[in-house]
Amino acid sequence: MPTDRAAAPVAFRALTLSALLLVASCSTNPPERRSAGPEPVRASDLPGLAGLRSPGAWVETHAEIRQAGLEDRRFTPEEYWSIALPLVEATPRLDVSEVGRSVEGRPLREVVFGSGPIRVLAWSQMHGDESTASMSLVDLLAWLGSDDRLVESLAARISLHIIPVLNPDGAARFQRRNALGIDVNRDARRLVTPEGRTLKAVHDRVNPDFAFNLHDQNVRTRVGRTDAGAAISLLAPAFNERRDINPTRERAMRIASAIALAVRPVVGDLVTRYDDAFNPRAFGDLISAWGASAVLIESGGTSDDPQKQRLRLANFVALGHALELISTERWTRVGPDVYESLPPNGRAVSDLLVLGGTVVVEGWPGVREVPMDLLVGFDQPLLQRGGTIRDLGDLAGYESLDTLDATGLYILPTAAMRSTGEVLAPGVPASFELARDPEGRDVVLRFDGGPGR
Repeated sequence: MPTDRAAAPVAFRALTLSALLLVASCSTNPPERRSAGPEPVRASDLPGLAGLRSPGAWVETHAEIRQAGLEDRRFTPEEYWSIALPLVEATPRLDVSEVGRSVEGRPLREVVFGSGPIRVLAWSQMHGDESTASMSLVDLLAWLGSDDRLVESLAARISLHIIPVLNPDGAARFQRRNALGIDVNRDARRLVTPEGRTLKAVHDRVNPDFAFNLHDQNVRTRVGRTDAGAAISLLAPAFNERRDINPTRERAMRIASAIALAVRPVVGDLVTRYDDAFNPRAFGDLISAWGASAVLIESGGTSDDPQKQRLRLANFVALGHALELISTERWTRVGPDVYESLPPNGRAVSDLLVLGGTVVVEGWPGVREVPMDLLVGFDQPLLQRGGTIRDLGDLAGYESLDTLDATGLYILPTAAMRSTGEVLAPGVPASFELARDPEGRDVVLRFDGGPGR
C-alpha cells in the first residue's frame, strides 16, 4: 500500500513509481509486452467461410445483448442464476431443468436450446474460481432468446446442452475445488463427486458430437517464449497417451482453428495452444475418448482487464462462431493448421519480487538482520490483492511481473505477518514496511497484502 494508509488504492506499477520519489533504488520491471493491437481478420484467413457472421459482427452482437450485473467476476451461484433464470424463462426456445445437486445441496441446472440433430454439450466453472465463461454463457443465453435470424436457423440444426456453474459450492467460495476439497475436473474416472456424476450423466444422455470445456488458466502464463501474457488458450484434447489424431480429434482441431481466428479482433495475437498431455482423470480428455470432438477454451488474463470483461467478450465470440460453424458443417473447410501453429503456453512468471533488502527478525538469539529476497504471490493477481510470501532467500534470477529493488533498505514484518508465529515461512501474509533504518523510524513504503487491497 502507499505510505499514506488512507490514500486510495493504486496499481502496483504506480506504487513503485511513487516509491522512486522516496527511494532511489526502487524500480519496476518493464511493463508486459502486449500485442500492438488486435488485427482485423481478413477474408483470406477464413477460407470457404463466406456468408457466415464475421468476427467483427459477433463483437457488435455482444454489445447489443451483453447482460448487466456480472461486472465483477466474483459472484455467488445465487446471484448468477438471478440473472440467468429470467433469461431462460422469458423465451420458449430455452428450457431449464435441475439435473443434480452439489455437495451442499445447491441445484445443478441444464439449459437446453434447439432440437436439431447435431448435439453439443458445454459446461463452465467446474473450477469454482474460473468464472469468465459463466459470464459469457449468460450473454449467450440472452442472444439465444433474441429475435436474431441466425438463432432460428441454429435451433433447427443443433441441440445445445449447457451446464453453467457446474461447481456452485466452489463458486460460492471462489475456490477451485468443491466443498469436499476435490478437483471436479480430476473426477472423471472415479465419479465420487455429485458434480462429476451429474456431468457424466448429462454426457451419457446427450451423447454429444461436440463439447466445449470452459475454464480459466493461470493469468501469469506467457505466450510461448515471449513476455506477453496469454489471453485465450485452446486445446483439442488427446484421447490417449500417444496423443493420436483420429477424425474426431481432427474435427476439434478444425473448430479450434476457427476460434483462434475469430477471437483475434478481441485479443490480438495473445492466443496459445494448451498442453495436450493425456490425463486419464480429466473430463475433457475422457469426453474426447468417449467420442465427442471436444475443445477446451482457457481464459487467461491481462493486468488492464482485471475483471476479464474483454475475455468474456472473447468467449462469446468463440462460442457463437463455433456454433454457427458446427450448425452449417462448414468446419470441414477449416484446416487444423491454424491451431497446430499456435504458440504453446509458455512459462508462468511470479507476481512480485522484492530484491536486495535486509529482513529484521525477532526472537532468534544472535540473529537480527538477514539479507533476504522475498517472492510475493497474490490470491487475486489481476487485482493485486491477497499477497502472501511464496519464497524467500536468494531469489536473484526469478522472473516476476513486478520487481521492487529494496537494496539498502530494511524489511520490517508487521504484526500481521508475525501473527502466525512463523515470521518468514511461505504462506504467511505479505505485510511489511521498508525503512532506511532497522528500527523503522524512517519508513518509506508500507505493503499490506497488495497495493490494490
